[in-house]
This record gives sequence, C-alpha cells and structure tokens, in this order.
Amino acid sequence: MTTTGEDHVPARGGPWWWDRRRGAVLDVSLGAVSALECAAEGVPFARDAGIPLAVGVVFGLLAGSVLVVRRRWPIAVVLVAIAVTPAEMGFLMGVVGLYTLAASELPRRIIGSLAGMSLLGTLIVTFVRLRQDMARDGVDLGDWFLPFASIATSLGLTAPPLLLGLYVGQRRRLMESLRERADSLERELQLLAERAEERAEWARGEERTRIAREMHDVVAHRVSLMVVHAAALQAVARKDPEKAVKNAALVGDMGRQALTELREMLGVLRSGGEGARAERASVPLAAVGVAAAAAASRAVDDAESDGPCLSELDELVGQSEAAGMVVDLSVEGEARVYAAEVEATAFRVVQEALTNVHKHAAGAKTYVRLAHRVSEIAMQVENEPPSEAATSARLPSGGNGLVGMKERVAALGGVFVSGPTDAGGFRVSAVIPAS
Repeated sequence: MTTTGEDHVPARGGPWWWDRRRGAVLDVSLGAVSALECAAEGVPFARDAGIPLAVGVVFGLLAGSVLVVRRRWPIAVVLVAIAVTPAEMGFLMGVVGLYTLAASELPRRIIGSLAGMSLLGTLIVTFVRLRQDMARDGVDLGDWFLPFASIATSLGLTAPPLLLGLYVGQRRRLMESLRERADSLERELQLLAERAEERAEWARGEERTRIAREMHDVVAHRVSLMVVHAAALQAVARKDPEKAVKNAALVGDMGRQALTELREMLGVLRSGGEGARAERASVPLAAVGVAAAAAASRAVDDAESDGPCLSELDELVGQSEAAGMVVDLSVEGEARVYAAEVEATAFRVVQEALTNVHKHAAGAKTYVRLAHRVSEIAMQVENEPPSEAATSARLPSGGNGLVGMKERVAALGGVFVSGPTDAGGFRVSAVIPAS
C-alpha cells in the first residue's frame, strides 16, 4: 500500500519537462522520425512550390522536430501539423499530435475544435490532390468517388488517434481517481486506528482506576479493623485473656474475609486478562478500543455483580462496633431493591467513611443515616470529634478514600460532599439516583 498522506507526484527522473527518461527518449525518437519524414516529403513540396530543395528539406526538418515537445505543448504540435497539411507532410506528427492532445487534461471544447480543424484540413487537401491526380491521369471513377475517398481518408487519419487518446486519458484519470480514493481510505483507516488506540488507552486507564478503587475498598476496611483489633488485643492481652482471645478470633475472621474478597477480585482480573490476550491475537487494530472497553466493563460488572449490598449494612456496623466504635445507625423510608451498582456504591461509601473514622477519629461516636427516597437513595456518615483520651491505632492514609467515593458516586450521576463539621468532626454525604 502507499504511504498515508503521500501525494502521488511522479518521480521526475528525466530532463526538462519529462517525468521519466524513457519518456524523453520516446519523444526524441518520434521527433527524429517525424523530422526525417517531413524532410523527405519536403523534396516534392519544394519542386511543386518552385523553391530550392534545401529550403524544403530544412522546412521539413524544423516542422517534424516539433513533435519532441508534444507532452509540453500538444496544441502547438497539432497546429503545426494542420499548417503543413497542404504541403502533404507531417503524417506521423498529425497522428501522434492528435493522440497526445486527446489524452491531455485540456478542455473537451479545445480538443474538439482542433480535431475538427485537422479533419477539415485533411478532407480539403485529400479532395484537391485526388482530383488533380485523376484529372492528370485521365481516370474517371464517378462523381461519388472523390467525396467518399476524401471523407474516408480524413476520418481514417483523425478518428483513430483521437478516440485512442480519449480512451487513454480517461483511463489515466480513472486510475488517478482510484489512487486518490485509496489514499483517502488509507488515511481514514489510519485515523480510525489512532482513535481506537486512544480509546483503548483510555479504557485501560479507566479499568486500572476502577480496579484500584475496588481493591482499596476491599482491603482498607478489613485491614483497618484488623489493626484496631490487634491494638486492642495488645492492650488487654495480660489483663483480660478472655477478651484477648475474642479479639484474636475477630482478627482471624477479618483476615479470612479480606483474603476471600481479594481472591474473588484477582480471579476476575485473571480471567479478563486471558480474554484480552486472546482478543488481541485475533482482533484487528480498529477493534482494540471496543474490545478494551468491553473487557473493562465486564470486569467491573463481574466484580459488582457479586459485590456488597445494603442488606449487609448491619453486619458492617456490627464489625465497627466490635472494634470499639460507637455507631448510631438509622434508616428512613421503605427499603427496596436497587440496581447492583447502586447498592454496591452506597455500601462502599458507608464502609470507607467508617474506615476513615477508625483511622482519624478513633473512639469518636459516629452517626450513619440512610434514606430511601422516591427516585434516589441518600446516605450520611458523621462522626463527633475524638476524645483526648482515645488512643490512635496509627493507621496510614493514602488519600485515595474520598477520591474513590467521589468517583463512584459521580459515575452513577450522583452528588458527593465531604468536609469537617462546625463541632470538629467530619461528615460524608452522598445522594445516588435510584435508576
């Protein structure tokens, strides 16, 4: 295939106006043959005109050599051929000149006018010469012969090169048009491939962001509770062995739950990766973007189809209470079933908010509010300022929790607001459309 965006300008490998050397050689050869022909025909012309033979030969050489410039000035070649027609010279120049003129890019009206002039000139000269020859030889073939012979000769010398030139020129223009269309199609395909690659890159970025958000939500809460329970276990290990055993059991349960959720997510990612590799091996470049976007959607949908739901909210609050947090849960409105992504997002918002309380306000009382409305579901998690006597588990913070919650809610067309309260606590609020 051709290079995208490359203009098809012929390589100029010949001298002057010729595009190729073989074209120059051909025209020079034709010019030389035409010059010799016209020089030979200039001898009888000089005798009939009563001029020196040398003048007739030189005139023929100059007239015939005009064929060399047929590609550059085809009109001039045809006009010279018409001009020397009364001298009965320039047969090759007239035929080749008409062919070159018809194959050129000149307007049809110019081609038709010059072809008509050539036809008329050949017709008149043939009629006059035949009449003189028949009168000189005393031949009488009837009144019909002269017009018939003149018309047939003029048509035979004009029509074939004219029609052949028109055919070659039209074919050349058709090939150029097809080449331009092929270049245009190739440029469009290249543009589509670039757009598909950009879309694939965007889909991969979105998938990485969603995977990071899912893993953060899965790991952060469980590990935070494990750290809190481990700190409590360290504090009561010697004073209250029974409570230490209970805390140790809770830590084990939290670890197993975290491992289970991680295995499920890694299983989804592993299956998605194998499918993506298979698709890349068989799908053309133009479908990369669609395949990548579909793979990302499947991975997220698979992860969320088995994800948490609002019915597990009581268990989530119970886990925080078991870690020593005082949580006040209240639900307004009639509970109903929402789409899986809506319930998973609402659950993750509450989960991440409780995790942040464990990290930054250990021991603070927390209020969890959930409201089922007509066309939306609203949730709010607010904690009081932590008491000075409360001990901190010194949990690290990556700064991704609030960002992930906002991205989740915004992806469903909801509104997310977070910030400190006047009393010194912190509040997280979100409203998600029900459908």
